[in-house]
Amino acid sequence: MTGHMKQLMTKTKGDQVIWGVVLLLSFISLLAVYSSTGSLAYRMERNSSYYLVKQLMVLGLGLLITFWVHKINYTKFAKIAVILYLASLPLLLYTLCFGMSLNEGSRWIRLPVVNLTFQTSDLAKLALFMYLARVLSMKQAVIKDMRTGFIPVLVPMLFTCSLIAPANLSTALMLGVTCCIVFYIGRVRMKHLMLLCIVGFIGISVLFTISKITGFGRANTWEQRIEDFAGGKKKGGGHEDVFQVQQAKIAIANGGITGRGPGRSLQKNFLPHPYSDFIFSIIIEEYGLLGGGIVVLLYLLFLWRSILIFKRCPFAFGAFLAVGLSITLVFQAMLNMAVNVHLVPVTGLTLPMISMGGSSIWFTSIAIGIVLSVSRYVDEMEGERKVNPKNATAAAPKEEQEETKIEKNTETEKKVEKKPRVQPSKNNEPLPAI
Repeated sequence: MTGHMKQLMTKTKGDQVIWGVVLLLSFISLLAVYSSTGSLAYRMERNSSYYLVKQLMVLGLGLLITFWVHKINYTKFAKIAVILYLASLPLLLYTLCFGMSLNEGSRWIRLPVVNLTFQTSDLAKLALFMYLARVLSMKQAVIKDMRTGFIPVLVPMLFTCSLIAPANLSTALMLGVTCCIVFYIGRVRMKHLMLLCIVGFIGISVLFTISKITGFGRANTWEQRIEDFAGGKKKGGGHEDVFQVQQAKIAIANGGITGRGPGRSLQKNFLPHPYSDFIFSIIIEEYGLLGGGIVVLLYLLFLWRSILIFKRCPFAFGAFLAVGLSITLVFQAMLNMAVNVHLVPVTGLTLPMISMGGSSIWFTSIAIGIVLSVSRYVDEMEGERKVNPKNATAAAPKEEQEETKIEKNTETEKKVEKKPRVQPSKNNEPLPAI
C-alpha cells in the first residue's frame, strides 16, 4: 500500500498542499452530503446510501479531471481560452431564453444525448477568467491606457455578466467583484476601477427598473431577499429564504463549539436544501465552530498557496490564471458561508467541492487542475534553474516559447528578454507576457 502511495505521489505534480486541501474538502463533502441527504432519500424513496455513492463517483471523477488537467502545460490554455469564451456567450444567451427554470431564473440546460443538466454560468466563469488572463498578459505594456489597455479587458467581463445577471444576479455580482480584484492585481488604474463600479451600479439599477416595470425577470425576488435580510416583511411574499436562514441559525446555535457529532444534525430535517446552499450550517451543527473553522482555513490555505504560485510565476498569463481562478473559487465559498451565518442576503451559491453536485464540481476540478498546472511548470522551471542556472531559460517548453509571440508590443518583448523573472508585487512593474 505504501509503495502504491509513493508511486501516486510521484505522478502528481504541482503544489502538494493544494492537493491535500482538495482531498480534505472531498472527504468533508462525503461526510456532509451523506448526513444531510437522509430526508431527501426518504422523500425520493431511495436507499440512504444512494447519494453518498453518487457523490463519491462525482468527486472521484472530479479528482481524475484535476489530475488530467494538471498534466497539460498551462500555456495551451491561452489558445483554448478564446474558443471557450466565444462558445460560452451563445450558451448563456440560449440559457437565458430557453433554459430550465429554477427559482424563477433560467440557469440550466440539458444536454440532449447524455441527458445531463449543467449551469452554463459555471462554464462561463471558467472561460472568462482564462480569457481575461490571456488579454491582461498581452496588454501589460498599455494597461494604464483606457482605450488600448482597459477597454479590451473590460468588454469580455461586461458581456458575460450581462448575460448571467437577469437569471442569476448573485453569480454576476460575484464575477464582477472578482474581476475587479484581478484587474487591480493586473495594474489597472484605480480611477478606471472606480468608473467600472459606477457603471455596474447604474447597470444593476436599470436592470432592476426594467424588470420591475415589465414584470419580466427576478426583480421581486431580489427585492424580497433584501427586505428579508434587513428584517422587513412583505405582505403576500414567500418566506422560504427567511425560513432557511432561521433554520441555519438554529443549526449553528445547536452546534456550539464542538458540535453534536457526525450524522446527528436535527435541522437537516427542516432545511429545504441542507445538502447544497446551506450545507455549511449542517457542518457547524455536527462538528461545531471548530469544524466550520477548519473548512474556512482550508479555503484560505488554498488561496494562500495560489498567491504563492502567482508570485513565483515569471510569466503574466500563468500568474493571472492561477490567481484569478483561485480567487473566484474562494470568494464563492466565502459568500456561501456568509449566507449561512446571515452576513449577506440569500444568494443560491453553493460551497465549492463540498455541496452536493455534478457538473459544478467538475468545472471546479478543471479550475483547480489549471492552477496545479501552473504550479507544476513553476516547480519544474525552478528545479531546472537550480540544476543548471546558466540554461534556466531553456527550461521553458516549446509551447511557452511559441506563446510569447502572442505579445505584439516590441517594448514588452524587450522586457521579456531583459527580465525573465519579475516579482509582480514589487514596484508595480509589468510581468512578461506568457
